[in-house]
Amino acid sequence: MPLDPFFEERLRVHRRYLIDKARGALRARLIALWPFGRTPVPSAGRPTSETPSAQSTAVGPNARARARKRRAALAWDRAELVAVGLPGPDVRITEHRVEVEGAPAVRVRVYHPTDPGSAPVPGVLAFFGGAFRIGGVDYPTTDAAFRRRAVDAGVAVAAVDYALAPEQQYPVQVEQAFAALRWLVSHAEELGVDPDRIGVLGTSAGGNIAAALTLVNRDRGGPPLRLQVLEVPVVDLTGAHVDLRATRALGIPRFIAIRELRSVARTYLPSRDAAREPYASPLRAGSHAGLPPAVILTAEYDPLRGDGDAYGAALRAAGVDASVVRYQGVTHDTAMFLAVLPAARRWHDDVVAALRRLHA
Repeated sequence: MPLDPFFEERLRVHRRYLIDKARGALRARLIALWPFGRTPVPSAGRPTSETPSAQSTAVGPNARARARKRRAALAWDRAELVAVGLPGPDVRITEHRVEVEGAPAVRVRVYHPTDPGSAPVPGVLAFFGGAFRIGGVDYPTTDAAFRRRAVDAGVAVAAVDYALAPEQQYPVQVEQAFAALRWLVSHAEELGVDPDRIGVLGTSAGGNIAAALTLVNRDRGGPPLRLQVLEVPVVDLTGAHVDLRATRALGIPRFIAIRELRSVARTYLPSRDAAREPYASPLRAGSHAGLPPAVILTAEYDPLRGDGDAYGAALRAAGVDASVVRYQGVTHDTAMFLAVLPAARRWHDDVVAALRRLHA
């Protein structure tokens, strides 16, 4: 199906950004090799006065450049909510700090559905997207989505503000996820959550962490999970299932697409070999038996569509109730465009319908 006309101008801007980024990286590499002492100049991000959350504070090498990019990403996200998104409804929110053995503590924000009554409601542990290196529960489009899903599905959404890479790398995020799950179950009564009706939800990089959590939870004998909803997930960081036909259809050169995808894996993983570990690449697990039922959503013009297809097939082959739906004519970030894109509204409705299965 042709790309939806809504994306045409956005695609032109995105292509230019990727090409400029590739040129900047090449220029920086050449400068570093220049023998006469010129100082490399970091590529400029969009100027902004916004301050990132504590979760996204950059440290270590290239900290200033990362902090600048994260401020730019936060400002861009805020503008996107105004231009093409919808603000979330008012809901009761509680903030919590969860200790993690051997890793930094993690913040969990719980979005409580309105008028839940006296009975406990289902809960879903949710993980945002952002290529493992940007994003957070404070990003306006992310916050709005969690609010809306909590209300429309009638579930408590426990959003995990996991650590960003490269300051913290795998498996820290997976351990934070498992600690958050155990915390949610052990504190279910005070949160008004039914511990027997818990699911997980993840988008893109968050989909990777959500899928990994189901494996960790199964392998460690954790609490039963009733559902996993994975939106445009990346589940194989070796890149073996990336579908570059999607980027080719968008006019993005192959080498640029590969460079971006490899950059994501290098940021998150401590070594190239780690990509073969099942908790880093859930698709590569030796067995997918015993995992919770899955609903997987992919987009036609997204190179990660191959990951979603392959993971759904692997789950089905292992006897797991799993479905994969591909949205035609749209891209990786479709879900945020609720104000302007019919496919985004249908996407939201389908996620809500999946989450409502937790009420059964």
